[in-house]
This record gives sequence, C-alpha cells and structure tokens, in this order.
Amino acid sequence: MLDYAALSALAAVVREGSFERAAQALFVTPSAVSQRIRALEERVGCALVVRGQPCRPTDTGRRLCQHVDRVRLLEQELQGALPALAPEGVTRVALPIAVNADSLATWFAPAVAAFAAAAPALVELSVDDQDHTATWLRRGAVLAAVTGTARPPAGFNSTPLGAMRYLAAASPAYVARHFVGGVGAGSLARAPSLVFDAKDDLQARWVRRLCHRDVELPRHAVPSAHAFVTAALAGMGWGMHPELLIAPHLAKGSLVEVVPDTELDVPLYWQHARAASSLIDGLSSEVVAAAARALRSP
Repeated sequence: MLDYAALSALAAVVREGSFERAAQALFVTPSAVSQRIRALEERVGCALVVRGQPCRPTDTGRRLCQHVDRVRLLEQELQGALPALAPEGVTRVALPIAVNADSLATWFAPAVAAFAAAAPALVELSVDDQDHTATWLRRGAVLAAVTGTARPPAGFNSTPLGAMRYLAAASPAYVARHFVGGVGAGSLARAPSLVFDAKDDLQARWVRRLCHRDVELPRHAVPSAHAFVTAALAGMGWGMHPELLIAPHLAKGSLVEVVPDTELDVPLYWQHARAASSLIDGLSSEVVAAAARALRSP
C-alpha cells in the first residue's frame, strides 16, 4: 500500500515550491516533510523531487502527485454517496487550479464562486501567464488550468473557451505627451510601457504586429491586473488591457486606445484531468458557461 501521508507531503512540496512552505501548509516541520519524501523515494526506488527554487517533480513524482489529487476527489465522491464513511462535520477536498491574472480579475472568479458555493471543495488558485499555466499541469501541481495552449499535456482534456480581447490603452494626457507625432517604432521605443511581469509579452506582440519588427520597449512592471489599470489611469505608461476590464474607462474617456482598431485577441482553453470526477465536471461546466458569456468567439 502507498503511504498517503508521504504522498500528501510530496504533493505539497510540488505545489508550494519548497519544503519549508509545504511544512507550513501541512502544519508539520520541514524535517518531517523531508523524512516522508525520503521514505517514499526509497520505497519507489527513484528520486521524486528535484531540489531547487522552486522544487520540481521528476516524471515519477509528477505521476504520484496526480494520483494523490485524484484519490482525494474519488474519496470525496465516495463520502457523498456513502455518508457513513464521512468524518463528522463538513469535509472539503482541495482543488488546485492555475489561471492567468486577467481571467481571474474578470470572468473566472464568478465562475469559481458559483461552483464553490455548491460543491464540497476548497479552491486553491495559482496565478501565472496564460502561456505558462500548462506547465503547472505538466508538473502535477494542479488538476485544471486556463491556458493559452490548445494541446493538453498527457492525461488531460482541452476545451476551447473563446478569446480574450486586449486593447493598447493609456490615459489621454499620456498619449498627448508621448505620441503627439504619431505612434511608431521611434515613439514606442521612448514611451514607457506597462508589463505584468517578465513573462508578459502582449505589449511586444502588439508592437511587432503594428511595426512589423521588434522594438525594445522601456517597461514598468506592475504585477496586478487592477493596479495595471490604475497605473495606466495615472499616466504611468501604456499597456495591453483586457477589454472586459477597461470598458467603463474607455466609455468615460479616462483611457483611450493608443491606436484605434488594433485589438489583440488571445485564445484561451480549459484543460483538466481526464479522470472522471463530478467535482471536476461541475467546475468545468461553470467555467465553460462563464467563458461563453464573457469571451469572444474563437
């Protein structure tokens, strides 16, 4: 039989990225986490974690992480069908999900809230760029993700959600100050831009399409979807904003498009573990329905 305390420790290290944070999540000492994983590695005969910043699972470790998450889902369903097996009180299973910040700030949070209000689950959200959330699936750190990648990792299904439209926008005062002579490679190379973080390439993609070449952009890093909008309103820089998030500001004129009619549509996909689970199915239904209401047709 597998040692599920050790498997839980392994999953926590992969999800949290370090032994110390995993120990905090499990309310044990880092030494206890290390001992459990070492015993599990001796049992299976190979390394399960690549120690680093962050810690990463080996291929075998990833498979074990996926196994323990799916076992938790199956146990939750069995307790629902056979209440006598359930412990006293309400039990909720952890459901780790990865999502990009702009989706979380707009259409995704209401979908998760509707699911969580009726399901015996505690959602654990991890935020990353849509082109990188699929990595969380491959690592075995999450069971589902909103991604910008159509092809899912092995063992996962992929459903098209639609496209999130981005607009290059800034405050009117910023545009008047930096683009009085027009918007081109020269002015863009001088005007400060906004990026979410080092993975955010939306501004570079828009500039490449507009100018037909790469341009080195001066950048302010603002790693918050709402603060990103606030920075643009304050005249800090121009950036690619979700239309869903800035529509009221465009209507009021507090933000304007840098170049009208140059929107950038980013397709999104919902990828989730293939193993049958009523919880995953319920979450998927809410996510797909919310995306259909909010996103543009692919």
